[in-house]
Amino acid sequence: MLSRWSRAVAQIRRAGCGARVGELEKRVVWCREYAKVAAAGKPVVDSIDKGGSANTAVNLDKLFWSKPSSLALAQDSPLRMEEPNYVGIRRFILKLLLFYTHQSKSIRSSHAIYKRIVSQVDKPAIYNVFNLEKTFKTTFSLLVLHMWLCLRRLKEEGKEGVELGQYVYEIYNHDLELRVSKAGVNLLLIRWMKDLEKIFYGNIVAYDNALLPEAKIDELPIVLYRNIFSDDGSSEVADAAKPAVQAISRYVRREVSCLSLTDKESMFSGNFMFTSLENPAYSARTNITAGNKAQS
Repeated sequence: MLSRWSRAVAQIRRAGCGARVGELEKRVVWCREYAKVAAAGKPVVDSIDKGGSANTAVNLDKLFWSKPSSLALAQDSPLRMEEPNYVGIRRFILKLLLFYTHQSKSIRSSHAIYKRIVSQVDKPAIYNVFNLEKTFKTTFSLLVLHMWLCLRRLKEEGKEGVELGQYVYEIYNHDLELRVSKAGVNLLLIRWMKDLEKIFYGNIVAYDNALLPEAKIDELPIVLYRNIFSDDGSSEVADAAKPAVQAISRYVRREVSCLSLTDKESMFSGNFMFTSLENPAYSARTNITAGNKAQS
């Protein structure tokens, strides 16, 4: 893929589009890494400036030890998204327009769920807490991670959850294509999307395997390091990255448990929120309070 990309750049240069070439060549650095997609789900990523967005005020060793609780939003939460309940002639017209069909409801639900994923991934807090620079690569890696968390939980609801998960995946694909285009990749976009799809499924399998009962205790940290932190796809966790890797491992395990405690209705309607990282020192206490309200 990289050779095709390089040839395309050369052709544009010969055509005299110098300004555009400069932007494209900046992308080649990380194109080189994403083009080498491993079938076993070992994506190679470009280098990260580990100190670029470090939050020195956060003590990573003290985070994400609290007891898991439901992530469901309280009934009086202003963040809740409710299904519109029209009456009279308006409801009749909307029924004729298929607004209340199973498919239409599933599409609205999947948008709500994906909105929760994007809300967590696009906020600066997650990059600050785990000492990550916000680039396309890190955003993509975190997007895949949180997609996996949601799809895993939906799958627990059987066929209905799997079907809803497919709608969420389609929305994710559309959003990812827009993100890739926004990053400046317009040539060979279809090939790029296929490569990113392989990375997505490879990561999903790796995360699932890391949570199997027979998995080694350090398998999840290794997978997270390789997929998100590693400069060269290495599975050997660098000493400087160990606190952040261990913290995100605890975060993932806790979110898995919290999502399992979140009721089906809240999951299907998108009325849940991932653990807040805006103020990590108090995030666990906030989640416990929200969970207790949702259960009362």
